[in-house]
Amino acid sequence: MISLKLVHRQLRPSFSTTPRCWQWRQSANATAHPIQVLRRSFSEITRPPPEAPKPKPKASTALRRAASASLPIRSNPTPTRGDIQPIFTYATAERYLMPNLRAALPKDSTLLHDSWWVPRWKDEKSGKEGEVFVFGNGSFVSWGLSEDEALRFADAVIARSSAEVARLKEPETEDLEFVTDPEEDTRLQGDIIILGRTLPLSNEESLPVDLPPSILPRETVLARYAFSQALSRSTALSGLETSLEHYLSSIALLPHALQKTGKPGLGRRALVMKLGELLRFRQGLNLNRENFSDTPDFYWSEPVLEGYFNTLSNALDMKTRIRSVNDKITYAAEMQSVLRELLTETSAHRMELIIIALIAVEVVICLIRDGPEMWHMIFGKDEKAEDSTTEPAY
Repeated sequence: MISLKLVHRQLRPSFSTTPRCWQWRQSANATAHPIQVLRRSFSEITRPPPEAPKPKPKASTALRRAASASLPIRSNPTPTRGDIQPIFTYATAERYLMPNLRAALPKDSTLLHDSWWVPRWKDEKSGKEGEVFVFGNGSFVSWGLSEDEALRFADAVIARSSAEVARLKEPETEDLEFVTDPEEDTRLQGDIIILGRTLPLSNEESLPVDLPPSILPRETVLARYAFSQALSRSTALSGLETSLEHYLSSIALLPHALQKTGKPGLGRRALVMKLGELLRFRQGLNLNRENFSDTPDFYWSEPVLEGYFNTLSNALDMKTRIRSVNDKITYAAEMQSVLRELLTETSAHRMELIIIALIAVEVVICLIRDGPEMWHMIFGKDEKAEDSTTEPAY
């Protein structure tokens, strides 16, 4: 017992301040508001600053969901593997007039199948060089350029070329990454493209001989073209999806108005304009040369390049998205067909009323004009007979 008291005397001076649990217990006995004292004691504890909100992912496609497959590439560098570089896709319009781009592009740019290929483009601000593919569907794909550098390319080339047709209200973007490794096979792994060995082409004429030098290996230029075309289609489809969502929002209240008032809520002219806009969506999706459903003719003779194109297209859920857009267009077309039939019935009913009113007016005019004569013709003989019977005999 004596030793415990001695230890207690030695420990008491070591406390510079009373422990928090004792402070709370003493204050709880001394005051009638223990909760306030407890709040004051805990307010002295420093809290970590709130974390910044995480940016929303740009897409929830299968490519994003399979991003874990690229972790071995990112976490296990090899001596032959280059740095991971960005791929940035930018869509500004529904389509480009390709001949109008020639004057604004660098001199070494050349037509490569369905695109303008810019083998070297140097950003004036950062001094970095990259490669760009410009497609007629209103989008371009840059390799090795950051987002800001790609936007400066759009301002310096696309905006000054007067090639944009039906400019988008909000540009659509998509980003990816690539790495070069001559010891690996060219493929898509997760959300990263590996540029390496490629199989021989089926047709030697597919790769032009007089191509200008590029900052990336010449051997994979058509592989980059195939991946770029798949990316450009996805970004252009995103622009169409956004425009269609705005269109569906503009007609979303029509069924409600029809339910409440029994009237379509749109005039004939406005409805026809909406129908024309809807047909333009379907034309852009399925009927244009740069449609989203068919595989480009170029890949029919090049199965290796077709594999690259289809791999990235499937990773971007192109078929599912096209089917979804077509279903939305079909729903909007059916709704507008019902509204058009209602307008037709309303117009037919109005025409019937007008015809009935015209017949009634014609009958009234006929009675006013020919009424006395008809009266005389019908009842005149009876009046003469009555007059002859009433005359006195002499």
